[in-house]
Amino acid sequence: MRVGIAYDLREEYLAAGFGEEDAAEFDTDATISTIESTLQGFGFATDRIGNVRALARRLVSGDRWDLVFNIAEGIGGFGREAQVPALLDAYRIPYTFSDPLVCALSLHKGMTKRVVRDAGLPTPDFALVETIDAVPAIALRFPLFAKPVAEGTSKGIGPASIVDNPADLHDLCAHLLRRYAQPVLVERYLPGREFTVGLLGCGASTSCLGVMEVHYRDEAARTIYSYEHKRVDELTFYSRAADPAADAAAELAVAAWRVLGGRDAGRVDVRLDDEGRPNFVEANVLPGISLRSDLVICARQTGWTYEELLGRIVGHALERNALPWPKRAKKSARRQLVLE
Repeated sequence: MRVGIAYDLREEYLAAGFGEEDAAEFDTDATISTIESTLQGFGFATDRIGNVRALARRLVSGDRWDLVFNIAEGIGGFGREAQVPALLDAYRIPYTFSDPLVCALSLHKGMTKRVVRDAGLPTPDFALVETIDAVPAIALRFPLFAKPVAEGTSKGIGPASIVDNPADLHDLCAHLLRRYAQPVLVERYLPGREFTVGLLGCGASTSCLGVMEVHYRDEAARTIYSYEHKRVDELTFYSRAADPAADAAAELAVAAWRVLGGRDAGRVDVRLDDEGRPNFVEANVLPGISLRSDLVICARQTGWTYEELLGRIVGHALERNALPWPKRAKKSARRQLVLE
């Protein structure tokens, strides 16, 4: 079975003049090599495709794959994570992770929160700022938290993201509108514990991989999982959470995943409010799977190897599309370890 790998390579974008933050969501060659070698270990023949433009060229030239392992983030617009899935759907080629609708919906955090809220799941009250003139009309109680509505890797999030007064909110929104050229999501700040819930499968078969709690070295500060925290290991540490609050966070995350229609694997971020109640924050339906990404850390805390995690992801995609494992994988002990 031939498996293509769709991705955005960070080194290529840096060479093209992208800044470090602009290229932060893209993957390194080391990550692509790890994915490729793992898939080959399962018995697949692999083919590096690259980004959406490379995929388009190859599809037009007649190339096809039995399955595409898709981690391409895309560039430009709210639909950037939906670009590769949409092309693959057009050519009826199966792929891992979520479909175009779910990818586009989940990238726009405001739309995601509307869907989750309409399903009756708790999420902080929020407002969407499309122009700076909209800020005075916000009627939410301070403190508030503001971030770009459609960025990943915590881009645009830092210590100044928590604001206590209208003047600071105005200045922060003005900065984010200029810097990221997209609306700003403003929501009630949640002061409680912060969880990332790893998820596998889709629909009724969705299961919780594990609940990871995010801790900060400077516990005295009002801290958030910022872009800087994700870049510098010394600022944060993580623990596996298995108490009633974590169980409640997992229950909420699974419910949100089913409502949104996520597939194969991903993450839902949950934070407790000032009364200890879990609230949906956002969903990541195209999760990072480098060795230091949150989903991989969560799997490791559960006792899984990297091979086991990728095996589950691929296994769900194969099952959804009624595709078989390679014969070599069927005979291997590793497959039993991965899928049982």
